[in-house]
Amino acid sequence: MTANTLPNPSTKALPLLGRSLSELTEWVEAQGQPRYRGKQLYEWIYTKGARNLEDITVFPKAWREQFATHPTVEMGRSQIHLHKQSRDGTEKFLLQLADGEIVETVGIPTSKRLTVCVSTQVGCPMACDFCATGKGGFRRNLAKHEIIDQVLTVQEVMQQRVSNIVFMGMGEPLLNFENLVGAIHVINKDIGIGQRNITVSTVGIPNQIPRFAKEHLQVTLAVSLHAPNQNIRAQVIPSADRYPLEALMDDCRAYVEITGRRISFEYTLLAGVNDSAANAQELAHLIRGFQSHVNLIPYNPVNDADYQRPSERAIQTFVQTLEDAKIAVSVRRTRGLEADAACGQLRGQHEKALAKQTS
Repeated sequence: MTANTLPNPSTKALPLLGRSLSELTEWVEAQGQPRYRGKQLYEWIYTKGARNLEDITVFPKAWREQFATHPTVEMGRSQIHLHKQSRDGTEKFLLQLADGEIVETVGIPTSKRLTVCVSTQVGCPMACDFCATGKGGFRRNLAKHEIIDQVLTVQEVMQQRVSNIVFMGMGEPLLNFENLVGAIHVINKDIGIGQRNITVSTVGIPNQIPRFAKEHLQVTLAVSLHAPNQNIRAQVIPSADRYPLEALMDDCRAYVEITGRRISFEYTLLAGVNDSAANAQELAHLIRGFQSHVNLIPYNPVNDADYQRPSERAIQTFVQTLEDAKIAVSVRRTRGLEADAACGQLRGQHEKALAKQTS
């Protein structure tokens, strides 16, 4: 491809979404356009949420018409396949990607902020026993632009500036390392969301937590423990057999040493499995000495999983036991139950409905 031509229609082009100002400027110049159009393109992508190049009205009409005949030049936006809203204001989206795959994202508003729960994979290979996404299997990693698109879509539909990002949607973020880190940089620099308002959740992948620490990002790392000991963790997280709890905790210590940042430990409370006062005491012993915080998540029931939500009394006893041990703890209250709030649940129900229609 020469410097001043559009890509060959038979060649798959990289989407423009996800490129920096300098990269977009270089691209428009390669098309024979003046340099200032790079800034225009950048603003239309990240500020105005343009979904295709033909809609960028500041571009010359003749140039825009060229794009219609070169479909490999694309913005990289998804299509909204399904949109549901719960009574508490939470809005959940199924987004259809260019290859037809479906991914979930969620907008969670409060009086002061809008948080987007972002997916990094189509499905998840970790197969955690209590997780709706894990029950659905794994398809592929999301590309950088597909991760970023979720933020822009929620911001556009909810007509509110996104303030916080949590990578707690479908998939294991650290198994899509390069695209995750690339998306964080774009979300920070180009969309304008501070790194300290970004949280990355991981169930734990060997060697990846220290690697992530070496990126020296100012994000919060949330490690999904879900168990106070190896036996229970192996019961609910199949990968725990290959990545024992002791090794995971060693990597967490390395993360704190490298970054100087505290870790948030996520712990899903499963009735009769890991929610006893004795379990809380064991958890307190496990993480004592860490610069950390425990985020308790009362289980949100999922079809095809034989677990129950703990009672309020059990939740409060668990919290009190941790507080008595001087462990910082909070309880994440479920949002959007009417919108199938558990990660992967809405997509799973959608796929089951399609299967019934085609059977």
